[in-house]
Amino acid sequence: MVSSTKPLSHIKDGEKVKFVSVEAGRGLKNLLAAMGLVPNTEFSVVKNGGHGPMILAVKHSRLALGRVMATKIMVTKCLHSTLAKGA
Repeated sequence: MVSSTKPLSHIKDGEKVKFVSVEAGRGLKNLLAAMGLVPNTEFSVVKNGGHGPMILAVKHSRLALGRVMATKIMVTKCLHSTLAKGA
């Protein structure tokens, strides 16, 4: 079963997702890559309160992303997780 893509801003707290693409220019793509967000990276949403920045757990780090940035990042939900517990 293939999961459909949706904007990161639509993902709820605690959900694990896989980075698919960015619907933006080269500048944002390079910035995300520098933070470790590249295609096929799995991460979890720590906080998405519907307003303000989103907090993500990516590898062994926490990242804060602005809401507009999060709407441009397309993800799929992970059907299984390879993330370490507490990541």
